[in-house]
Amino acid sequence: QVQLVESGGGLVQAGGSLRLSCAASGVTFSAYGMGWFRRAPGKEREFVAAIGRSGSSTSYLGSVKGRFTISRDNAKNTVYLQMNSLKPEDTAVYYCAASAGAYIGPTTSNYNYWGQGTQVTVSS
Repeated sequence: QVQLVESGGGLVQAGGSLRLSCAASGVTFSAYGMGWFRRAPGKEREFVAAIGRSGSSTSYLGSVKGRFTISRDNAKNTVYLQMNSLKPEDTAVYYCAASAGAYIGPTTSNYNYWGQGTQVTVSS
């Protein structure tokens, strides 16, 4: 059974930092591209970042480039999202997702498995 479990969300002031983690089980983690998405209240789910199987390829939403960094540790079956210089508009539920075939783009239908999400709230 495939499980993706996010952690690390919380409440932070604008300008602060958080690191999200997503632990995978039931999959050969190194064979999957991994992505982070978010859904803000009243909005559609939005691509945030993704990383290839080896970690050498990444892609980002334009508004988070330079502030967020995605990384992975294949030995720990975990993908991370380091979020710095957080803004109130970053407030959302953040989800990780796994893509067989190592897709690392924004199309949600190309991701096979999803976590339950972790809330990130940035206060002004």
